[in-house]
Amino acid sequence: MNNIKKTEWILRIAMFGTFLGHGIFAIQLKPRFIEMLTAFIGVTGLLANKLMILIGIIDVTVAIFAILAPIRIVLIYGTIWGFLTALARPIAGDPIWDFVERWTNWGAPLALLYIKGLPKNFKDLFK
Repeated sequence: MNNIKKTEWILRIAMFGTFLGHGIFAIQLKPRFIEMLTAFIGVTGLLANKLMILIGIIDVTVAIFAILAPIRIVLIYGTIWGFLTALARPIAGDPIWDFVERWTNWGAPLALLYIKGLPKNFKDLFK
């Protein structure tokens, strides 16, 4: 296995861990996640809980794709979602360093996307 393949697997495992962990916490309705969701988009109560469970299911799905079949559309989603969830921290009142600390949440999927190659057309999104 060459170094690029090894690096790809390291990034796949890192992305899997990040999204699986976040997904499980979201499904469990981690109170801080609900607070950040409320601060970021303003939803509360039952709607916030339902959205958080949906987010958790999506995150677990992304984790599975990351480890089994990291297609570009999932890597793009992971990059954007990782960035937004890191950004949610200071928006919800945490120090800016909570955002900085989570750069790997979007950096790993972005690096994996770079290794796989940016999509040149719509069809490439699903490879």
